[in-house]
Amino acid sequence: MNITELLSKEAMIMDLQASDKEAAIAEMVQKLYDTNRISNIEVFKEGILAREAQTSTGLGDGIAMPHAKNASVKEATVLFAKSRNGVDYAALDNQPVYLFFMIAAPEGANDTHLQALAALSRQLVHKDFVEQLKTVETPEDVHTLFRLAEEVPEEKEEESAAGDADQRFVVAVTACPTGIAHTYMAEDALKQMAEKMGVAIKVETNGTDGVRNRLTESDIARAEGVIIAADKNVEMNRFDGKNLISRPVSDGIRKPEKLINEILAGNAPVYHSQSDSQTAEKQTETSSIGQKIYKDLMNGVSHMLPFVIGGGIAIAISFMLDQFIGVPQDQLSNLGNYNEIASWFNQIGGAAFGFMLPVLSGFIASSIADRPGLVAGFAAGALANTGGAGFLGALIGGFLAGYVILMLRKLLKGLPKSLDGIKTILFYPVLGLIVTGMLMLLINIPMKAINETLNNFLTGMSGTNAALLGALLAGMMATDLGGPINKAAYVFGTATLASTVASGGSVVMASVMAGGMVPPLAVFIATRLFKHKFDQSQQDAGLTNIVMGLSFVTEGAIPFAAADPLRAIPSFMAGSAVTGALVGAFGIKLLAPHGGVFVALLLSNPLLYLLFILIGAIISGVLFGVLKKAV
Repeated sequence: MNITELLSKEAMIMDLQASDKEAAIAEMVQKLYDTNRISNIEVFKEGILAREAQTSTGLGDGIAMPHAKNASVKEATVLFAKSRNGVDYAALDNQPVYLFFMIAAPEGANDTHLQALAALSRQLVHKDFVEQLKTVETPEDVHTLFRLAEEVPEEKEEESAAGDADQRFVVAVTACPTGIAHTYMAEDALKQMAEKMGVAIKVETNGTDGVRNRLTESDIARAEGVIIAADKNVEMNRFDGKNLISRPVSDGIRKPEKLINEILAGNAPVYHSQSDSQTAEKQTETSSIGQKIYKDLMNGVSHMLPFVIGGGIAIAISFMLDQFIGVPQDQLSNLGNYNEIASWFNQIGGAAFGFMLPVLSGFIASSIADRPGLVAGFAAGALANTGGAGFLGALIGGFLAGYVILMLRKLLKGLPKSLDGIKTILFYPVLGLIVTGMLMLLINIPMKAINETLNNFLTGMSGTNAALLGALLAGMMATDLGGPINKAAYVFGTATLASTVASGGSVVMASVMAGGMVPPLAVFIATRLFKHKFDQSQQDAGLTNIVMGLSFVTEGAIPFAAADPLRAIPSFMAGSAVTGALVGAFGIKLLAPHGGVFVALLLSNPLLYLLFILIGAIISGVLFGVLKKAV
C-alpha cells in the first residue's frame, strides 16, 4: 500500500478555519465523519484527546500529527489539512501549526497499513519536503508530492550495525504510546543527524507492528552508549552497564544532535537495571516539580485503589449479610462479624484494607527511587497505620522513603564499583528502612493528632458543614472528569472509609460518588431533551453515558466536555455540587468506595440517594442543553 492510498483527496482540508487546538481537532474529526472514514465522532475524538493528553502531537516546525487507533475507524486514513494563518496547537516549540496529518487507524490495522503510515512519518523529517508541502494548493498537488517521494527506494526493514570499524557508534530505541507516527519520525531524525555528524547508528523501533531492527547483544556491546527516545516502557535490562540517556520521543525528533552529542561526550550516566532510578531521572528532566510530585502520588494511589475497592466492598458485604441474617440488639457492636459467613467476608476485606497504606507509601517511594524505595516505603506506610497517622501519614511517609533512598544513593556514590551489586540488596534496603523508620516514628506524633482531629471532624459533621463539604467534593469530581482535581476528591473520599466502617460508612465517600455519577447522566439527559443541539453521533454517545453514569464512570462525559468545555464543565459542576450538598445535608452514608447503583444496598438511604443524583443530573443536563449552541 502506498502513502497516497491513505491520503484521501476527499478527506483533505486545504483551508482549515480553526484558530485553536480544540477547534482544529473538532474540524478534522468532523471531516473524517462526513467522508465516512469513522463511524463515531465522540469515540474517535476521545482517542485523539487521550493521545494529546500524554504529550502534544504538535511536533514543531509547523507540523502536527494527531492520531488514534480505535474501533470507530472504518478505513485507515490520513487526513491532510493546511491552515493559512496557523493554529495555536500547543506545539512542542510553542509556534503555530500550519500542516496537519490526522491519522485514523482501525483496531485491526494490518502490517501494510502500518508500514505506509511509518513511511508517511519518515517523510515529514525532511525539511525540503515539508517546505514543498507548505506551498500546495489542491489535493492533487498533495498527491503528486507524495507520489514523487514514494519513487525514492526504501531502506531495508532490518539493518546491521552499519559503519566502519573505527567509526564511532551508538544505538537507540524509539517508541511512542500508539506506535504509529512519532516512533518512526524519531528513528529517521536520529539516523539523518548521525549521518551528518559522521557517526554510525542503529535504531530499534517499538511500533504498533512490533519491534523492528532489534538491537543485538553485539550491537549493544560495541556501542558507546544508548539513546532511549520513548514515551512508553521498553526492554531495559539488556542495557545494564551502558551509558544511557532516556528522553521523550519528541526529543528524538527535535533534538537528535543534542542526544547524540551527550552520548559521544561520555556525559550519560551508567544504567544499572536493578538500582538506577532511570525512570525518575527521565521524569525530572521532562517535568516540572509539581508534575513530578503528582505523578509519584498517582503511582501510589493507582496501586492502592484496588485494595481499597476490593477490601471496602468485601467489608461492606459483611455488614449487609449480618443485617439480612439478623444480629441481636445487644450485639450490634459486632455487626459485620456476628454471623460466621459475614465474619469471613469481614476478614477477607480487612486483610486487603490492611495493605492499603503500605501499598500507597511503597509505590510512591518506588516511583521516586525505583525498586529500592519499595522496602522503606512499605515500612513507612505500615508504621503510619500502626502509629495512628493514617492516610496523611502514609502519604508523607511514601515521599520521605523515596527521597531517603535518593539521598543514600548520593552518599554511597563514592563506594568502590565492586560494591555496586551489594548496594541494592543490602545497603539501600537496610539503611533506607532504618532511617525512614526512625523519621516516621517522629512524624507519627503530630500526624496522629492531625488525623484524629480530621476524623473526629468528619465523623461529627452534620447539617450545614456536611452540605458544604459534600458540595465542594462533588463539584471537584465534575471539574476535570478524571483529572487531578477529580482524583484528589476521590482519594480524599476513600481515605475516610477505613475510620467510618464501624459507624455505617462515610458521608464524604457518598458525596464523592454521587458527584461523579452526575456528569455522564447529565449528558444522557441533555442529548435526549435537546436533540437538535447534538448531531447523531453525539446522541448515540449520549445513550452510552447512562450506563457509565449509573456505574460511576465519570470519564464518560469527557468527549462532551472536551468539545465544549466553557459550557459543559460549569453545567456539570453545578448539578454535582447540588447533589453532593443534598447527600451531605441528609447524612447519607456509603460503605463502598465504588460501584454506582450496583452498591446501592450499601447505602444508608438508597432511594433518597438516587433521587438526589437524579436531581443533580437534571440540573446539569438542562443547563448544558440550554447553554449549548445548536449544531
